[in-house]
This record gives sequence, structure tokens and C-alpha cells, in this order.
Amino acid sequence: MQFTDKIVIVTGAGSGIGRAIAGMYAAHGAHVVIAERNAEMGEAAAQAINASDSSTGTATFHQVDVSQPKDIEQLMQMTDERWGRLDVLVNNAGLSTWESPYELAVEAWDHILNTNLRSVFLGSREAAKIMRKHGGGAILNMSSSRAHMSEPNTEAYAASKGGILALTHALAVSLGPDGIRVNAISPGWIENGDYSALRPEDHEQHPAGRVGVPDDIARACLFLTQKDNDFITGTELVIDGGMTRKMIYLP
Repeated sequence: MQFTDKIVIVTGAGSGIGRAIAGMYAAHGAHVVIAERNAEMGEAAAQAINASDSSTGTATFHQVDVSQPKDIEQLMQMTDERWGRLDVLVNNAGLSTWESPYELAVEAWDHILNTNLRSVFLGSREAAKIMRKHGGGAILNMSSSRAHMSEPNTEAYAASKGGILALTHALAVSLGPDGIRVNAISPGWIENGDYSALRPEDHEQHPAGRVGVPDDIARACLFLTQKDNDFITGTELVIDGGMTRKMIYLP
């Protein structure tokens, strides 16, 4: 998979899955825009990519709070003015809160939906305006296995991730005539912390035999946005080690 000289935006790329995605695109020759709210983390991610011996591409940091529409518009304007095109957008930024639906405030609900879901629409809309001028592109939206199954007190997060799936297939249909493909990835348990601290039972509950790592998601991003895979659009790829297919019976 080659992305040499492609322009790629990854939101929420200062840490975790987003940082791994950005690094993998750069390792395959892309110029990656690190769109991150936290300036220190965003700068560090860009510097690490640019200093890496494995990177044949480069990275630039641009501070963005995706819950703010103007920030998204400015990000896309900057991209268009500086590079004149956009090949791939990965809508990865998101947040959650665990709070009882009896106590969840409207303000908290709105903040999660605006950050996780509205930003995907606005980012995709503004990115598509650039992509269609140059024959198309690929948009990838980060949903979650929580769009299909839940733990208690995750209503806002689940609603936002379920909304991303519906938005993905709607955008795929609307933007298809302009050569723009839109897909979604739904990660399961992806460990961003100390992997060695995980217990054997954490791994064993996965049919794949292990908990996921950010690179599992990053590799899938490259596959779904590869130009040759232009027959894949409007779909969801669940990457969860098989957990959403595992039936559990209590003794």
C-alpha cells in the first residue's frame, strides 16, 4: 500500500489510535496533518513522526477542537491553501463519559454528540469540497463496537457511535458520484496503555486470543483508503478480536 505524497488528515492524532494511524500513513509516504486539540500532544506526535527512521512521509500539527465548527472549517481551508488537495480524511477524534442516564446533563450530551458525531459530518462535508475538485478521495469514520453493544451508563457515547454508522452509509451514497468513498471502522478493546499489565483473562475472552493494539486499527485504515480498493464504500469493518460474535453463558 503506497501513499507517497498523499495528503492525509487524522483528527485526534495526538495519542492512542489516532497517533498510530498518523504514523502508519507517514511510514507509507503520506504527508499527515495531525489535527489535535492538545497542542503539546499534537506537536510531540508530529515531531516523533518526522524524526522516525521508518517514516518516508512527513507530519504537520494543526490545533483543532472538532467540537467547534470554525476550527474544522479553518483546518480544511489551511489544507486546501497549503497543499491544494486532500486525499484521505480520518475522522478519529472522540470522547466519552460514564454517567447514569438519570443524571446525564443536556450540556454533557450535547458536548459528546458535537465532538463525536457532528464533527464527522462537518469534517466530511468540508473535506469533500476539496476532494471533488481533484477527482475524489476517501473518508474513514471511527465508530466503535459500542454502536452494537453497551455497558451501563454509556448512552451518549453509544448514540454518537451508532450515528456515525448511519452517517457513513448516507455520505457514501451522496458523495459517491464525486468519486469519494466513505467507510467506518468499529474498534473493540484497543489497549492504549501498558499492554504488559493486561491479565491472561483479558486476552482469553477474545476469540482472537489477545487484546487489540492501535496498529491493528491503523493497518485497516490503510486498506480501506487505498485507491485500488475503490469498490469498498458505505461499509463498516468491526475490529474487535471477535468479541461481538462471542456468545457468553453465565454458569
